[in-house]
Amino acid sequence: MEGTGQPDYERCVAISTVSSLREMILPGVLVMGSPIVVGFIMGPAALAGMLAGGLVSGVQMAISASNTGGAWDNAKKYIEAGAYGGKGTSVHAAAVVGDTVGDPLKDTSGPSLNILMKLCAVESLVFASFFERYNLGKVTGWYDTN
Repeated sequence: MEGTGQPDYERCVAISTVSSLREMILPGVLVMGSPIVVGFIMGPAALAGMLAGGLVSGVQMAISASNTGGAWDNAKKYIEAGAYGGKGTSVHAAAVVGDTVGDPLKDTSGPSLNILMKLCAVESLVFASFFERYNLGKVTGWYDTN
């Protein structure tokens, strides 16, 4: 640890990539599995309700994340322009921390919710006829569309 060795960038990227992919397995299963489980167990009406709820809450979360990230970015720029003492103050240090949190919200978290909503909707459309024909509610008799 003398600081004289050469960094192994490839190993660092490989560790980060493997860890990121591993951490995304459960959220991916949740997004892909929810429409299938709801559609198969409760039928198309419940699936439509799940998609509507996901759309309403997803849009709210996406707008909130994008606006929050933009506000933190603008606050840092405002302070750097001279407000509240400008650069070098504790206020600026706090704004830098806020901007560090805000950039991923603005640039990735908000826009990625759009893709999540589309993925659930498209998957539901692909399996819609299967859910109508073979859902457990219809098979067991507790849900009948007639």
